[in-house]
Amino acid sequence: MGKGKVGEVKIVADGYARNFLLPQGLALAATPAAMKETELGIQKEKAQETVEQTKLVELAKQIEGSEIHLQARIGAGERLFGSITAANIAQELSRAVGYSIDKRRIDMDKPLHQAGSYEVTIKLAKDLESRITVVIEQEKT
Repeated sequence: MGKGKVGEVKIVADGYARNFLLPQGLALAATPAAMKETELGIQKEKAQETVEQTKLVELAKQIEGSEIHLQARIGAGERLFGSITAANIAQELSRAVGYSIDKRRIDMDKPLHQAGSYEVTIKLAKDLESRITVVIEQEKT
């Protein structure tokens, strides 16, 4: 048989439902009222996902091609004291656009250790990406 998904109706043994699924809150009896309530919940969830996707598309358009300037202490040979990480970029980008962006959405192979300009990809959703430019410059004293 296999496992069921949210909103799916499965036939199970009476004892399994009565002794395990129902007490654990993992399932509901398939009454007309419960089925209607589940369907309404699924529709509401889909509508919420559509709204979230629309917001992410707008955010992607807003940040596409934008430029972020980060300041760091620079030593000999344009090398940084420390590094610029995805967390630094996410924090600055969040401040610039006014929307919280998680550092895990920043696609970087490794931290940046040199001053200069870098192209960085932001993965906002599974199939939605934006590219920004990160400019690392000398910290003003």
